[in-house]
Amino acid sequence: MTTIKKERVIENIELLAQNLAKITDDTGEFLLDFDGLIVDDKSWHVWNWPQGVGLYGLYQYWQLTKSETAIHILTEWFDQRLMEGSPPKNVNTMAPLLTMAYLYQDQGKQEYLPYLEQWADWVMFDMPRTDEDGLQHMTYGPENKNQLWADTLMMTVLPLAKIGQLLNRSDYIEEAKRQFLLHIKYLADKQTGLWFHGWTFEGHHNFASALWGRGNCWATISIPEIIDMLDLRKGDFLFDYLVSTLTRQVEALEKLQHQGGLWHTLVDDSSSYLEASASAGFTYGILKAIRKRYLPKRYLPVAERALEAIINEINDQGALEKVSIGTGMGDDLDFYREIDQTTMPYGQSLAILCLTEYLYIYA
Repeated sequence: MTTIKKERVIENIELLAQNLAKITDDTGEFLLDFDGLIVDDKSWHVWNWPQGVGLYGLYQYWQLTKSETAIHILTEWFDQRLMEGSPPKNVNTMAPLLTMAYLYQDQGKQEYLPYLEQWADWVMFDMPRTDEDGLQHMTYGPENKNQLWADTLMMTVLPLAKIGQLLNRSDYIEEAKRQFLLHIKYLADKQTGLWFHGWTFEGHHNFASALWGRGNCWATISIPEIIDMLDLRKGDFLFDYLVSTLTRQVEALEKLQHQGGLWHTLVDDSSSYLEASASAGFTYGILKAIRKRYLPKRYLPVAERALEAIINEINDQGALEKVSIGTGMGDDLDFYREIDQTTMPYGQSLAILCLTEYLYIYA
């Protein structure tokens, strides 16, 4: 029986949600300059991946509780962004389309349909590709030519699969399945079961071979999501393959979890700092996989230790502490060890995801 009170979990989700909806970079400290293209990496009222992850967490919280806070934030965000007009398409700006697709399904918002159609069409036919026809991790900044990143599964492949379901486009769904297989082929470390941050076909290597926390957590989240979304069942080859991939990763995570409950930013390096956003992502994926019976219940204590630690890192303002700043691809392990920590919207976003998933435990 859990010792974490339901009221405490809900109180923290509401606090995180209110914080998320008010985040703004007043100082410009987190503005990124890509050859004159200025990108706000912190504020809430921006169409990018941190907001996309947060929207999905809020959507799941609303689905489960019908929280007025959550649906107000969701509706306001989409209304304002559509009024402004959509940003340039890339792997990260695709992330909000996952929640948009679910809201379209639930609420029949016809104004969302052109975005769902056009953005998925872009992924299928115009998004840059790597060798072997992988989805290149192109962002606002560097084109990351011929590179596969674990992030792409969460930010682009899941939305593509969901839109494929809504639009009855089996080719979109099959492409999403293929991208999972291709990313596992090049990013899952055969030795440890953990995931490398990225792969380049230019030099055929995994850069620093970094088993980086937040990169790993996108896999922990995305695998249960795609299995559940597509209703894959035991005996289906893809179900079995994805579950075995997830199991190997979680076996490694169990061994490498710090006694305090979090994981290190380099998961296999105990000298690197403890990092809460990756830990929240791991916790979400493990909890969901247990609930859906993709993983055995013996991993529940791993998730509950992490959850307790994550709650303890939520400050009085509703921000998650111990979050590494947005991270490009590093050429050596010190790059990851030296990344600063601050509060960032994806910290709150991932914390909302894992705390919301934990609410199922009380049912």
